[in-house]
Amino acid sequence: MELYKSRDFSAFFQDTFAFIKQYGRHFFKHFFIVNGIFVLILMVFGYFFMSFYTDIVFSGLMQNNPNAIDDFMNENSVLFLILFILFVIISIVFGVFMYAYPVFYLKLYQKNSDINFGTSELIQAYKVNLGRLFVYIICSILIGIPLILVFGAVIFVMFITIIGILAIPFAIGALSLFYFMALLEYMEGRMSIWDAFGYSWKLLSSKFLAAVASVGLFYLMSYVIQNVITVIAYIFGMVRMFTTVGDDGSNSEAIGGMMSMVMIISFIATFLLGTILNNLVLLNQGIIFYSLKEEAEKINTKDIIDQIGSVE
Repeated sequence: MELYKSRDFSAFFQDTFAFIKQYGRHFFKHFFIVNGIFVLILMVFGYFFMSFYTDIVFSGLMQNNPNAIDDFMNENSVLFLILFILFVIISIVFGVFMYAYPVFYLKLYQKNSDINFGTSELIQAYKVNLGRLFVYIICSILIGIPLILVFGAVIFVMFITIIGILAIPFAIGALSLFYFMALLEYMEGRMSIWDAFGYSWKLLSSKFLAAVASVGLFYLMSYVIQNVITVIAYIFGMVRMFTTVGDDGSNSEAIGGMMSMVMIISFIATFLLGTILNNLVLLNQGIIFYSLKEEAEKINTKDIIDQIGSVE
C-alpha cells in the first residue's frame, strides 16, 4: 500500500482497515515484542490500583461506611500522593513510548516500501530518536496547558446539549490528530518541534472536516467497543451477586471478592483491548498524515516524475 496518496473521507477508512488486514499481524507482533514490558508494567500498576480501590469500596459498603475512601485518603494522604505522582510519570513515559510505535513503524514501512524489517530496526529507531521523544513530551505539555483550558471550556459547552455530547469524540479526534501529526513530522528530522506543530496545524486545516470526522468515528467505535466489554462484565458480576446473596444478606465477603475480581478482570481486558484499538486509531491518523502531506508537497508525484525522467 502506498502511504503518500491523496485520499478522501471514505479512503481514510478503507485504507486503514486494508492496512490492518494486510499487515496487522506483523504490526501487533512487533508492538508487543517492543512494548510488551511497558504494557505489562502498566497492567500491574493498574491491577494493584484496582484491587486496592475495590477492596476499600466493598469493605466500606459491607461495613455501611460510605466515607471509607475519604477516611483512607485522610489517613494515607502522603503515601497516596507519592504513588499517584509515580504512576502519572510512569504512565506518561511508557505511554509516549507506545504512542510512538506507529510512528516508527510507518516510517520504516515507507522507507522499505514493505514490511521487510523487524524488532531490531524498530528498537534502533527508538534509540536514535530517544532525545526527540523527550523533547516532544516537554513541548507537548507546554502547548497542552493553554489547549487544555480552551479544550475544557469547549467540552463543558458540549455537555449542555445532546448534539454537543455526540460531538465530543470529534473534538478529541481533532486534538489527537494535531498532536500525532506533529510527532510524525518531528520524527522526520527536518523541522524543529515548534515548526512541526505549526506544520501539523497546516495539514489539519487543509482538510479539516474529512480528517477530523474519520478520527472521531474511530474514537467513537473504540469507545463503544470498550464499554460494551465493561458492561458485559458488570452485568455478569451483578447476576452472580444476586444469585449468590442469601435472603439474610449472608455471603457478603464472597460477594465483595467476586465483584472485585470482576472489576479487575474487566480492567485487564479493557486495557488490552484499548491498547489494540488505540493503535488502530493511531494508524488511521498516520494514514491521514501521509495523505495530507502528499496533497501539500506532492512527494509521490515528484518521485514518479523523477523515475520517468531517469528512465528517459
